[in-house]
Amino acid sequence: MEMQPVTSSQVDSIGYDEESQTMHVQFHKGGLYEYSDVTPEIHNQLLNASSIGSQLKSIVAGLPYHKLG
Repeated sequence: MEMQPVTSSQVDSIGYDEESQTMHVQFHKGGLYEYSDVTPEIHNQLLNASSIGSQLKSIVAGLPYHKLG
């Protein structure tokens, strides 16, 4: 999955695979998380948020996730 750098004080980059509806989020302080059941709309909403770090929790609330690294 290709990771796209983002402008955020908390999030370093975001990757998305539309086919599997899986999103990876890499944080500046470390930690790579994988979120499942992420629709293209949710992914776009996060990328277009005025503050990605602040909005991440509410945008992906309730979605399954786990820490990859």
